[in-house]
Amino acid sequence: MTNSGCDGIDLFAGAGGLSYGLSCAGFNMKVGIEIDPHCATTLSRNHKGMKVIVSDVRSVAPRNVLKYADMRREDLTIIAGGPPCRGFSQSNLRTRNLNNPLNHLYKDFFRFVRELQPTVFLLENVQGLKTLHGGAVLQDILRLGAKYGYHVRWSVVNAEDYGVPQKRKRIIFVGTSAETTTLFCVDEKETVSVRQAMDDLPFLGNGNKFDLLDYARSSNLSEYQKMMRKNNRKVVKNNWVTRNNSLVLERYKHVPQGGNWRDLPAHLLHNYKNLDNCHRWIYHRLEWDDTSVTISNFRKNMLIHPEQDRGLSVREAARLQSFPDHYVFHGPMGSQQQQVANAVPPLLAEEIGKCILAFLMAG
Repeated sequence: MTNSGCDGIDLFAGAGGLSYGLSCAGFNMKVGIEIDPHCATTLSRNHKGMKVIVSDVRSVAPRNVLKYADMRREDLTIIAGGPPCRGFSQSNLRTRNLNNPLNHLYKDFFRFVRELQPTVFLLENVQGLKTLHGGAVLQDILRLGAKYGYHVRWSVVNAEDYGVPQKRKRIIFVGTSAETTTLFCVDEKETVSVRQAMDDLPFLGNGNKFDLLDYARSSNLSEYQKMMRKNNRKVVKNNWVTRNNSLVLERYKHVPQGGNWRDLPAHLLHNYKNLDNCHRWIYHRLEWDDTSVTISNFRKNMLIHPEQDRGLSVREAARLQSFPDHYVFHGPMGSQQQQVANAVPPLLAEEIGKCILAFLMAG
């Protein structure tokens, strides 16, 4: 990491993927605000210089944040954040409308922007935001950015284009004081497969409860694996795996790499009342030689290891999200799984952060 003196605040910080990536790009992320205590613990223990406020963003006064962190408004370079996306997600059709209060949290993001006037802001969310209520939320974000004096550019980006071993599309908004067209620059990066991402991690069984384990091997590592293991010792944490029952394990046996629930025989699907409601990534088995599907709630979706008949460990999912191995997740296993699934991939955040910082330095 470098420290450019460009101070930042992370709203809706989660486990810290956005902050970590921006820190690697050169920003000094001084404050994180997060409502979930387990996420806040992960955030504070992995970002030693960060002040972490455990609170609902809606109840936090922006100027009090500056006082708490001993910051001056003129030193604030960036406000970043990804308001919780459950209300925007295309997989959440039941509450994907403007009656869902979670769909209005972006307005609190702009409350901070309005009061603190950072040099730049970065807002991240699921691509479903683009079409919510006929694009009304997208247009309101653009309107609010312009209202508070920013030129706003947005793009739907795919994490795999930024070196993340995962197909993960997200919408990114960046607001700057001057017009620019270079905020989503992508250097040509080699696609990273699931094998290149995680086949050096420990061999695990169904329901593994051993948190700290030796790596499976330490030779013939891919460049991505070397990057993930940098600054880490010969052992790795967060190897917990959900224990599945015998019916689930029997289902796993029938799913080939790249397959899903459609590969299951009918007699193993008796408890599914309406198969039309099953999306394609339920019981999806990852392919060694392809990038991963989107890491969402990988326990609930029964995302399957490429060759072992079990779900993914927390660390395997973290690798597919581009969290380095020294980045440790805290809390109960269910919370750790959700922390990883909800995070912004650090490599994606780092690359966009570098583009923003280059623009700022050039100006």
